[in-house]
Amino acid sequence: MTLHSELKATVPAGRPNDNRTDTSHANLSDDARRVAEELRTNTISRKVLDGSVRLMDATCAMGSGYLAYILTSGNSLPDPMTAGALVAAPIMAIVLFQIADLYQTTLMRRSGEQLSRLGVAWALVFAGLIALSLLLVPAEAIPSSFLSNWFLYGVGALLVARLILNRLVRKWMTEGRLNRRAVLIGGGNAAAELIAELERQAFNDIDICGIFDDRGNDRSPPSVAGYPKLGTVADLVEFARIAHIDMLLVTIPLRAEKRILQLMSTLWVLPVDIRLSAHTDKLQFRKRASSFVGTVPFVDVAQKPITDWDTIIKRVFDLLFAALALALLSPVMLITALAIRLDSPGPVLFRQKRYGFNNELIEVLKFRSMYHEKTDANAAKLVTRNDSRVTRVGRFIRKTSIDELPQLFNVLGGSLSLVGPRPHALAARADNELYEQVVDGYFARHKVKPGVTGWAQIKGWRGETDTQEKIQKRVEHDIYYIENWSVWLDLYILLRTPFSLFNTENAY
Repeated sequence: MTLHSELKATVPAGRPNDNRTDTSHANLSDDARRVAEELRTNTISRKVLDGSVRLMDATCAMGSGYLAYILTSGNSLPDPMTAGALVAAPIMAIVLFQIADLYQTTLMRRSGEQLSRLGVAWALVFAGLIALSLLLVPAEAIPSSFLSNWFLYGVGALLVARLILNRLVRKWMTEGRLNRRAVLIGGGNAAAELIAELERQAFNDIDICGIFDDRGNDRSPPSVAGYPKLGTVADLVEFARIAHIDMLLVTIPLRAEKRILQLMSTLWVLPVDIRLSAHTDKLQFRKRASSFVGTVPFVDVAQKPITDWDTIIKRVFDLLFAALALALLSPVMLITALAIRLDSPGPVLFRQKRYGFNNELIEVLKFRSMYHEKTDANAAKLVTRNDSRVTRVGRFIRKTSIDELPQLFNVLGGSLSLVGPRPHALAARADNELYEQVVDGYFARHKVKPGVTGWAQIKGWRGETDTQEKIQKRVEHDIYYIENWSVWLDLYILLRTPFSLFNTENAY
């Protein structure tokens, strides 16, 4: 039983407050909060799982061959013939394993069938390998002990790896972590029809986690096909701050354009896929304008940024360059720490709560640049030119951005990325108004992890954001970065950052 079926069976329908008018501070019902807590764990991308299993199989195939060669010949450096075989075997294995459906998630959880297919496919790999070898060299030149040992070691390595994989996949499927978690927006008959369509799909990988609808129970029942209504659309924003949701499926008819636009203005700030259900509209869509779950069509409205392998690539990029930066800049950081300690009493580091990914609170590290008794943890008052709260050392490290260097530890810890929208303090204001009150869709900049540096910073929008125009421009640059992200863009921003520090007009 998957997680969504457990929720469907055990969670009673939520009863949201339909009379609430303040949508900016939604309060989840007990049922919604309980469901959200159950969904705190991240889902596992099937694309990443598929690629990881292929890499595991290739490693087992090549590693077992190399081990067999060392034990048979006593040499550590393979001859050209053996090296060719060590490269060919993993390629043949992946192709034949694909033909045997060994990369199907449903088969990975069935140990008996998986292992029997694996044995047959591995035998075919060696049949092909031997046939290929015979075409290139005489039969007596092929050491039989090497091939037999390789076959046995390979079988052993692959069986052990696949048994471990079987345990993990069964666990993840039971927890619902290999499925895409979806929330329905809009209840009633449209939601019931969509649920029925999805549940009819043989290979449906969507778990429905609940329904959110602004309509009262008289127009939208508290439960649809056994799935509870957990609250209003305003509640959904808070729900998605707790639960890890992959997509929002809007069941409102496409012809209700005004209502859909209202929903999008609220929901587009969330780091999820947003799709409009088109199964009842009987329209024909081009593939680039729509997506399908089985045969159920959806109109793609918003895509979750940086998903699947991109997430891993960005994380590896962060770890590699953050570790390198720490190694190179550690003398500067040590000298800065000593200067701060000698300049004024108080701790060397300053900790400040800021908004992170998906609007979650994170604690950011900085070198202390103010007198300890005058520090402002919430940044209720922005630092201005010749600010009396800033120390002598503080003025220098703020102008040069040296005060930001401890955030490299945040990058290693995972709360920050090297490149991304800069995290803002909780009470930061422009023209005496909170940033989210100045910029529509301000929280959309939190659809990715915040960064130590970013697109806005290298484009001249670094430093104080005391006016509405400045924060508007910074957010515009942040959204551009999110919508155009690539690892090459991250590298470009990183390389340009040192040069952007020469512009100190707004840094004080």
